[in-house]
Amino acid sequence: MSAYAHSGPLAGLPDPELDRRFYAGLPGRRLLAWLIDVAIILLAGVPLALVFGLLTLGFGFALFGFIIAATGFLYRTALLAGPASATLGMRFTGIEFRRGNGERFDAATAFLHTVIYMICIGFLPLQLVSCLTIAGTRYRQSIADIILGTTAINRPADS
Repeated sequence: MSAYAHSGPLAGLPDPELDRRFYAGLPGRRLLAWLIDVAIILLAGVPLALVFGLLTLGFGFALFGFIIAATGFLYRTALLAGPASATLGMRFTGIEFRRGNGERFDAATAFLHTVIYMICIGFLPLQLVSCLTIAGTRYRQSIADIILGTTAINRPADS
């Protein structure tokens, strides 16, 4: 019997019932990866925002939140579109994103995933639902994953 789903939009992904190792502990790993990524984004974005604010004689401080969000958007999109299909936090925790056909993210998927993720982050009820779907769906999918037919998996040993 194959360890992959037999049909549907996620047919290229390991089946959670037949090969549990790809999904074991994912909610906790995703949370830890997210915390690491938030720290990295803040370490990069806050100094950038401060410098911009000072260079504009204080006017740029009004864009502080936007600069942090833009830093996060660029960080996430660039790394998810890269060869590892994972942010630095995800690499540290041993997870990566895959499309429903089993392939890593391409630039378009990384961009769309990040857009949907940022929308969810911007609206607390959506983000809470997204956390619940990660904990409760068969493939441990967030709202962005469900919409795009993607998911995070534990990095295969051959990667």
